Amino acid sequence: VQLQASGGGLVQAGDSLRLSCAVSGLTFENYAMGWFRQAPGEEREFVGAISRSGDSTYAAYSVEGRFIISRDNAKNMVYLQMNSLKPEDTAVYYCAATILRRVVARTVDYWGKGTQVTVSS
Repeated sequence: VQLQASGGGLVQAGDSLRLSCAVSGLTFENYAMGWFRQAPGEEREFVGAISRSGDSTYAAYSVEGRFIISRDNAKNMVYLQMNSLKPEDTAVYYCAATILRRVVARTVDYWGKGTQVTVSS
């Protein structure tokens, strides 16, 4: 199983960025997908998630209204559209897959390697 996140980079505050996660080696539509992030010296935190069919999404309060999660089950891809980026969004972003309905870090089945997002002020 592989989850490969991409799309990170260095941007300025207020900019937008879209992360992608390519998934292989599992039956994609059977897994709820999520995004997490980890800033230096901080614990990994939940960013948002999307249901198996893509008809339901939920996001952390800190990013709600700015970040949008989507998926394409035909392409085995999940996306994180990040708008109005802030310096506090700087972190390594990870995609994750769980066979369960709800995406929670302790029950994630598979993690991607992460992609760095840096937001300058």
